[in-house]
Amino acid sequence: MPAFSGFQSIWETVYSVVRTMSGWDILDIAMLTYVIYFFVKLMRETRAGQLFKGIAFLLLVYLFGKVVELKAITYLLERLFSFGILALLIVFQPEVRRAVEKLGHSRFGLSALGLIGSNDEITERWRVAIEEICDACVELSATCTGALIVIEQQTRLGEQIENGTIVNAIPSKELFGNIFYPKTPLHDGAVIMRDGLVLAAACFLPKPQKEELINKKLGSRHRAAIGMSENSDAVVIVVSEETGQISVAENGTLTRNLTREKLHSLLTDRLIPKQNESRLSIPGIRRSKKKEGQE
Repeated sequence: MPAFSGFQSIWETVYSVVRTMSGWDILDIAMLTYVIYFFVKLMRETRAGQLFKGIAFLLLVYLFGKVVELKAITYLLERLFSFGILALLIVFQPEVRRAVEKLGHSRFGLSALGLIGSNDEITERWRVAIEEICDACVELSATCTGALIVIEQQTRLGEQIENGTIVNAIPSKELFGNIFYPKTPLHDGAVIMRDGLVLAAACFLPKPQKEELINKKLGSRHRAAIGMSENSDAVVIVVSEETGQISVAENGTLTRNLTREKLHSLLTDRLIPKQNESRLSIPGIRRSKKKEGQE
């Protein structure tokens, strides 16, 4: 039967490859697996993530057609795959660029491998900063005062910082209130935070890649937040001037109508390292530390 002979051919091919594998081949496969995992992790929260599901389905159809010798479908899919990579690079250029930028960030690469531990001083700064950010957003929301706060993570935002005003101050709800008060010189733009400090204010952010697809009801602050999150891994907080609603943009996606508790939980999850993660753990594989007094 064609199906049985197809499976037998695949099995013989796999067996011959495994039998001749060396230690370097295993290392090669492990590195390739990690690279694939890395890009899937970056893309899964973007619109490209949905496309990967479709590609996986087409790949399964192709393998099935190859096994049972469906010549027409396998021929068409082979032609599609031959041009598909170039088409994907063109259509999803922003996502690919962001992934390569993150991969090229030396600190990100080391932290992704677990070779760099968290800085206790910076972590403590963020603990304090999160409380001040949440308090400030609640007060700004109550008075419908527009605000835009960008929290820098691994991707450096030097271009945006250069077009703003350097502040380099310890965050407080009073500071945010003064910056975003409508009649102050620094209110028109975004605040950028780095390592738990307010680094710059009145910074202008990039526009979204597909601005025409964004809800027409969203104002300039929300659009700027989405654009910034598309071009970096920053967490961008927006307080609406019209409704007082608190929103957060990440990876080109806007989450709206957050309460103080939800905002606090989100920022803690993004900025405070997990206590139960080992420094030498691989992303996706968590290992609990042994409790004190236990062997």
